[in-house]
Amino acid sequence: MATFKLNISDKKGKTISKEVKEKDANPFLGLQVGSEIDAALVGEAGKLKVTGGSDKSGVPLRPDIHGGARKYILLSQGVGLRNAEIGQRVRKLIRGSTITEEVYQINCFLDGELKIEEKPQEVEKKESAEKPKKA
Repeated sequence: MATFKLNISDKKGKTISKEVKEKDANPFLGLQVGSEIDAALVGEAGKLKVTGGSDKSGVPLRPDIHGGARKYILLSQGVGLRNAEIGQRVRKLIRGSTITEEVYQINCFLDGELKIEEKPQEVEKKESAEKPKKA
């Protein structure tokens, strides 16, 4: 059975992490980078767009590679390659765009707004900062 760590972000820059296991993870199997799915599967309102991810060893998903297999490809820019000089090309290990059971992390974009709950410690700090001190 598959287990995924979902990183869900919204347009305001807020991000949350959720872990989906077994039956909840099955709808994500077979999706490709760029496809959309209903956000009700993870308890949010709206649509989730899959923007990327990586497998258990950290190999990134690349949207222009078909399938879910790992391949060595020649890169000059884009996902999986950092700081390439002009004209430089590097052979790197990349995973295809299809989500399989080997994928560990899935990056998603929510078209709505995330509701982030504050931790009790943060609420106490805000309340103590708002109360005026008596002289």
